[in-house]
Amino acid sequence: MNNVNADPAELAKFSDLAHRWWDPDSEFKPLHQINPLRLGWIDGQTSLAGKRVLDIGCGGGILSDSMARKGADVTGIDLSTKALKVAQLHALEAGTQNVSYREISAEALAQEQPAGFDVVTCMEMLEHVPDPASVVRACSVLVKPGGWVFFSTINRNPKSFLFAIVGAEYLLRMLPKGTHEYAKMIRPSELAAHCRAAGLSLEQTRGMEYNPLTQRYWLSNDTSVNYLVSSRKP
Repeated sequence: MNNVNADPAELAKFSDLAHRWWDPDSEFKPLHQINPLRLGWIDGQTSLAGKRVLDIGCGGGILSDSMARKGADVTGIDLSTKALKVAQLHALEAGTQNVSYREISAEALAQEQPAGFDVVTCMEMLEHVPDPASVVRACSVLVKPGGWVFFSTINRNPKSFLFAIVGAEYLLRMLPKGTHEYAKMIRPSELAAHCRAAGLSLEQTRGMEYNPLTQRYWLSNDTSVNYLVSSRKP
């Protein structure tokens, strides 16, 4: 397991919270709130219905489940056993069709199923792994030519430190303390470079903003804190 691109501390952090994934008022409330935005943004660029979709770092399956409900055939992968059990249990309880979960790394699946998916999503995960470029390369291998790869992550600058760490974790307590490490955050230019190096062409970059007073999220052109990137394999 030593050569797996995962941080044991990061996995433990999310495993300890696994039972709370589907509680919309838990630490995962922000994921529930932004999920319709993410889903709509993805579906708006490539209709999910009938597509074979891979969700990397799926956690408890919030996005995977919703993409399956859009008519996609979804595989969610993660390295947190507990989170995957929660995802599987929720799919059973909710009766969600066309979604399955596996405990495997993106890199290992890329060796097993190259060009196996029409769409690959990797949301809120790159900032939690030791080598994000390796995950981006795996995404490029996994997606079919002409297919789409979607990322979301957090920018690295003084504003993102203030908003994503000080604000969200310490002041508003929207997220558990220690959820994000400033040094692991990824600038859009760095993610763009990873994509180009992996043979992916950038299509769109969008910012995601949050108003703590109204508790509302929306997509914008401001990528200074949270942002999403869509890319395609030529």
